[in-house]
Amino acid sequence: MPAIGKTMLDSGWLAARSTVVDLNGVQLTTTHPPTGPSTPWMEAVVPGTVLGTLLKNNLVPDPFYGLENQSIIDIADSGREYYTFWFFTKFQCKVAGNQHVDLNFRAINYSAEVYLNGHKKILPKGMFRRHSLDVTDILHPDGQNLLAVLVHPPDHPGKIPREGGQGGDHEIGKDVAAQYVEGWDWMTPIRDRNTGIWDEVSISVTGPVKIVDPHLVSSFFDDYKRVYLHTTIELENRNAWVAECSLSIQVTTEPEGDICIVEHLQTQPLSIPPGAHVQYTFPELFFYKPNLWWPNGIGEQSLYNVGITVDVKGYGESDSWSHQFGFRKVESHIDDATGGRLFKVNGQPVFIRGGNWILSDGLLQLSKRRYKTDIKFHADMNFNMLRCWGGGLAERPEFYHYCDIYGLLVWQEFWITGDVDGRGDPVSNPDGPLDHDLFLLCARDTVKLLRNHPSLALWVGGNEQTPPEDINTALKNDLKLHPLFGSFNGTSNPVEDLTPTSTDPSLYLDGTRIYVQGSMWDGFANGKGDFTDGPYEIQNPEDFFKDNFYKYGFNPEVGSVGIPVAATIRATMPQEGWEVPLLKKLSNGYIEETPNPIWEYHKYIPYSKPGLVHDQIEHYGAPKDLDDFCEKAQLVNYVQYRALLEGWTSRMWTKYTGVLIWKTQNPWTGLRGQFYDHLQDQTAGFYGCRCAAEPIHVQLNLATYFIEAVNTTADDLSNVAIEASVWDLEGTCPYFKVTENLSLPAKRTVPIIEMEYPKSKNPKPVYFLLLKLFSISDNRIISRNFYWLHLPGGDYKLLESYRTKRIPLKITSKVLIEGSTYEIQMLVQNNHIERHNDKENHVDLKEDIKGLTQKKHEGGLVQRNYRCFSRVDDGLKVTETKGNDLGVAFFLHFSVHTANQHKNRDTRILPVHYSDNYFSLVPGETMRVNISFEASPDGTPRVTLHGWNHQSGHTVY
Repeated sequence: MPAIGKTMLDSGWLAARSTVVDLNGVQLTTTHPPTGPSTPWMEAVVPGTVLGTLLKNNLVPDPFYGLENQSIIDIADSGREYYTFWFFTKFQCKVAGNQHVDLNFRAINYSAEVYLNGHKKILPKGMFRRHSLDVTDILHPDGQNLLAVLVHPPDHPGKIPREGGQGGDHEIGKDVAAQYVEGWDWMTPIRDRNTGIWDEVSISVTGPVKIVDPHLVSSFFDDYKRVYLHTTIELENRNAWVAECSLSIQVTTEPEGDICIVEHLQTQPLSIPPGAHVQYTFPELFFYKPNLWWPNGIGEQSLYNVGITVDVKGYGESDSWSHQFGFRKVESHIDDATGGRLFKVNGQPVFIRGGNWILSDGLLQLSKRRYKTDIKFHADMNFNMLRCWGGGLAERPEFYHYCDIYGLLVWQEFWITGDVDGRGDPVSNPDGPLDHDLFLLCARDTVKLLRNHPSLALWVGGNEQTPPEDINTALKNDLKLHPLFGSFNGTSNPVEDLTPTSTDPSLYLDGTRIYVQGSMWDGFANGKGDFTDGPYEIQNPEDFFKDNFYKYGFNPEVGSVGIPVAATIRATMPQEGWEVPLLKKLSNGYIEETPNPIWEYHKYIPYSKPGLVHDQIEHYGAPKDLDDFCEKAQLVNYVQYRALLEGWTSRMWTKYTGVLIWKTQNPWTGLRGQFYDHLQDQTAGFYGCRCAAEPIHVQLNLATYFIEAVNTTADDLSNVAIEASVWDLEGTCPYFKVTENLSLPAKRTVPIIEMEYPKSKNPKPVYFLLLKLFSISDNRIISRNFYWLHLPGGDYKLLESYRTKRIPLKITSKVLIEGSTYEIQMLVQNNHIERHNDKENHVDLKEDIKGLTQKKHEGGLVQRNYRCFSRVDDGLKVTETKGNDLGVAFFLHFSVHTANQHKNRDTRILPVHYSDNYFSLVPGETMRVNISFEASPDGTPRVTLHGWNHQSGHTVY
């Protein structure tokens, strides 16, 4: 008798093109099943797409490498039959007694015929809907079951115009499917349009009664002290007789080691008529001062585990369901002062700094591991919101799971874009998808799939467009707020005071999150739907701070450059793609860039905008080769994105309520708008954002040269000071100033003092500025910010000769290893001890490690983080680099490699999490960098350190 629960069917699949299989589905699942991966059958990727399966079997080249995608036949040329595929697998399942089995497809694209043991069932059209088939009566008596699925592509895959364009010829918009697949100005076309079983497949075993789509809602009173958990579930009785049920709901805290605390356990009786599908609402559960869930940078992401079980008299446990849940309340309204949409979480205003998310991978090679890295990267950048763009996916529960854990609020759009749905060139699909009922079915099913995640903050009808009127009206009605959530000031009545006609909020489809009809409406961009988002090109860094840069309170899309490191270019392109853009000087003095054809295919954005922005790479000197170009591009990436976020934060609440960068990553090997590349190596822009989006931050206003202090937290900060020191290229400190006894009010950006070095006598044309915000009581540094600057009208070409300086470094490392997991602490010191004062950022690694060792035996977070490490090397490794020059160790960055060095192979280990990278150290200064990654246990990984003054690199571990 199989256990109650779900079993994944994610291995052992075969696939074959339908046009070369002479058998039908009945034959494939009875008398003539495929016996293995022999022609025409091949190993299949499930979950995944047809193109992913072809790539796995080396039947197509890597579509994301160089120009290889051009050699793969497009569905517009091949016809839909070419990408119509059979998928086949076997699974063991034999039920007993009164058990029932469902075969579940969480999503397919676009429609399918399912054959199980000779029996046919249909999976209707729609990329964003779940399918659950009761297969109890067609399971094989011996338990060995044969499953074949014939998957058809979207009905309207469209054609790709020669000139490309946003969403190709827009035909894909006639279906309820992802629209990016016809290509965009940042994306190559996906040749199979993502046809396949692209999300998980499972079988679930239940008893006579099945739990369907529980809905969890929390309501708050008395300044969040009194909290109620509302729960409604659907139950299906598959018996031919009345089911006498015992329903239980249990709420426990997150495990602390092997211990979790049961906060609530409630059991209720219920009788369900034979064959009935009923809805049941539990009595509210009361919590006093529960731990709340907060966005990243504001508080902890406290999560509780909610478990629901149904026991049936005479049978026992029939079904169970569990979900992590966070107590939180998200509100928003249009702010009177700025005109932008203002978000509050648990009553606290949240200044939104985040990014636009397309999807993790263009072949839908989605995984928990990649999702975890993706979302942690965004949390590491100190972001607090991700917008799931309407031309991409309704993101998967695993995506939301990690957003719950790392504190990323999510704006989820439905599948409408201005370019494809009525506002593009050519204009097409003004009435959206052909089947409006299908669109709404998919939307409602998506809401049920995702609504229990605390990270989900709002629903939006479409990207730069609203849905057709009937769909928009239906979504507004379906997603209307419950009275408990319709008041921004939270002055709702307590549960016991609600009128008898009041509906429990968990009975709503959602009821807790706003629905906004489009990404440029109702507090976003100009709020009226005009194209007032953007821009999407390189900017002068100081322009982000100016009054005339952006006029509206919340910008949902602003983007710029994103060249990755040289190693990624080499790993993703043949040698012809290693040629850097040609720089042509125009008559007006500006530079025009001409990229090579491969870069152009990969959607490269220039680092110049003739007539408005001088070439930001050429500011550092003409690039000599790929390595030089990419390193200088990282300098620009860092400055560009730090300035973008600091410019917005400079006007926090006075002009702006938030900004979302277009975009944070690419689902392929694109060359624009990204903070880490498709191989998951970070650009320097990643760390520019990480710096700028600190909850408490010190920054330089590049337009006014005033030093500003930012406090985005809910608490006032007092007894702090700001230190500003200027360092020239000779290693001397011509300017030093400390401003003491400062108080920083909560939720404010405060101008402190002008940085006057450029106005001093004989300022240097290029110089470094180090800002530190520190606590006066213990000299603890709260925020550190390092700039390289030039005088007005100048450039950074003097930094070219600065590369020859040999700045001595001392690197001390401590390693903790558990299996394939490495945690490395690095202390990097500018070893030329010649300082102007005694306020230094020194860290004693021996004391730090000693403290870590002690904390291993203590409880709490540190114990949870470190107790798993079984092998600890108590020795400290010290590496010193040669050099006698005094000066700033500029633009240092770590990378991790395999032990064996290969001249023509990418040896990087990816992904790697760095607590900081692309950093600089003034003389005598020390910085701690924590590095974590997974590596094969076969060999010892190498950690190398490069820098502007350390071009050849040093192996430091």
